[in-house]
Amino acid sequence: MTKKEIATKIPGFTIRSAKADEVPLILRFIVELAEHEGLTQEVTATEELLRENLFGERPAAEVLFGCFEGEPVGFAVFFYNFSTLQGKPGLYLEDLYVRPKMRGRGFGTTLLAYLARLTLEHDGGRFDWGVLTWNTSARQFYLSIGARPQERFLLNRVDGEALRELASKF
Repeated sequence: MTKKEIATKIPGFTIRSAKADEVPLILRFIVELAEHEGLTQEVTATEELLRENLFGERPAAEVLFGCFEGEPVGFAVFFYNFSTLQGKPGLYLEDLYVRPKMRGRGFGTTLLAYLARLTLEHDGGRFDWGVLTWNTSARQFYLSIGARPQERFLLNRVDGEALRELASKF
């Protein structure tokens, strides 16, 4: 991923990679997204964890900022995955958030389009993300850009005590 600022088709809107010294801003966006989704109580991320896991020796994900007139107004957190059926890499979008007062200007669509381009640049075969079931406006938006819900797969998760219990079986 390039570290430079990339101009978009929207005047004044650019996309750039987050820098390590912007961890506090990344955390602020995470908290804003959690507040928007009613999930504030689930945020356990800290600046230290983000610094280690996003900018440390083995980064687990990448962060992009969508900036309007130089000011970050949205972010995307993503990582590369792999499809065994396709035999190709893919891109998984963990989070996409545009501040409410900046919505409706095409910034979210532009971030998604850029991530789609990154997927193709890495010879990727698919671009995936999840959406909360109650978030009908996001679901409608995703349908409008050609995304299809994957009804034959259900996301499964093991975390917390269940994760520790499963690991103890090894």
